[in-house]
Amino acid sequence: MLIPAMVDLYYGHDDWQIFAICAFMVGGLSLMTAMATRSAPPVFSKRLGFLLVNVLWAVFSLVGAIPLLFSGQGLNFAQSLFESISAITTTGSTVMVGLDHMPPGLLLWRSLLQWLGGIGIVALGLFVLPFLRVGGMSFFKMESSDISDKPFARLASFTRAFFAIYVGITLLCAISYDFAGMSHFDAINHSMSTVATGGFSTHDASFGHFRSEMLLWISTFFMAICSLPFSILIVFIVRGRLDALRDPQIGVFFGYLTAFAIATAVYSHLANDVDFATAITHSFFNFASILSTTGFASQDYTLWGPFAVSAALFATFMGGCSGSTAGGIKAYRFVILANIITIGLKKLIYPNAVYSVRYGRQTVDAETQRTVFLFFSAYVFLWVIGSMLMGAFGYDIETSTSAVITALSNVGPGIGPIIGPAGNFATMSDPALYLLSLMMLLGRLEVLTVLVLLMPMFWKN
Repeated sequence: MLIPAMVDLYYGHDDWQIFAICAFMVGGLSLMTAMATRSAPPVFSKRLGFLLVNVLWAVFSLVGAIPLLFSGQGLNFAQSLFESISAITTTGSTVMVGLDHMPPGLLLWRSLLQWLGGIGIVALGLFVLPFLRVGGMSFFKMESSDISDKPFARLASFTRAFFAIYVGITLLCAISYDFAGMSHFDAINHSMSTVATGGFSTHDASFGHFRSEMLLWISTFFMAICSLPFSILIVFIVRGRLDALRDPQIGVFFGYLTAFAIATAVYSHLANDVDFATAITHSFFNFASILSTTGFASQDYTLWGPFAVSAALFATFMGGCSGSTAGGIKAYRFVILANIITIGLKKLIYPNAVYSVRYGRQTVDAETQRTVFLFFSAYVFLWVIGSMLMGAFGYDIETSTSAVITALSNVGPGIGPIIGPAGNFATMSDPALYLLSLMMLLGRLEVLTVLVLLMPMFWKN
């Protein structure tokens, strides 16, 4: 909070006082809590892990909302909490309008929340929890649901490499944006949003404000890179192992990104008589934004035609790779599900044959298969229930269904005139914002991590 305070002070905005007061208030309370509990560390267990993952994200969301609430932008508590959760979960949905004229400290605060959310409260906890000896690796596994082996045996090595690469990619992205024509301030903010696959911009028109195809391709590259598993990036960058890129979900992710982008570009070229080079640029950028769950927009793609709208809606479900900053269902689950379906069809022909479900060279155990189906079922169930509740709040079917799925997948923009790429969530009612805030947290914490707290069995003994 002191960082945006200093930025506002430098630019002469009175908001620096709000950030400074909030910083000392939150810092003082945190320090007192740490001192009061330092002599009695909890005994780590799986239950405590689940509980702490949820509590950490909830508390950070509340803390992030405090400066927004008192910023003088006219936001009520529901809107402030929604904006904070949207940032921390790297969703990118916003209730704020007039971004071009807002205090720079407030814009930087939103970007900082996204950048920290991209690392994840859990990933940040990897620096602290091993020191407290309460099992940091368990938190990371619950947050990322990464089923592959960790690239380093020691957690500290993984943590240092992860943080160094995350910061390095952010700096490289900012420098690229700066050289391509962004101002220094815009480059810093958009690099944090890009690497975190968050999508907050400093302009209401998002990337459409810059009118630069070079910037679109730079952003497309970094959004795609940050949709890959960071464990794979670490093995590739630190150890130089090309075989790390053979992870099946990487091929699947780039496969459906290319398919969506080219098909939509061809459709836009033929149906709307758009120059193909322009169509392919905007198509790749916007679908990389949707599939990486970043949420940037260069144009209102809902105006490209029915096929483009349908493709964008289905892409909202899919997401990036496991272990990345992206949200959505994630590619590795589609790989496992396709393998299960294929084997099921083979068993219809040869009932007595024995097949194993594989993910690349690894055999997928029954527990992982069960978890994949459980996640799919819970995901669809929450989407249906959430959409019906949005309908009960008075929203049409297009807005209701797309708002819930974009919140669950942490994508950002939905479909339709209200929350589409050219709109925002500013006009939504408080009950709708609370519901979507919950959906964003559910999606960011992989659904099951939150739902397990609703089981009475969890709280027994």
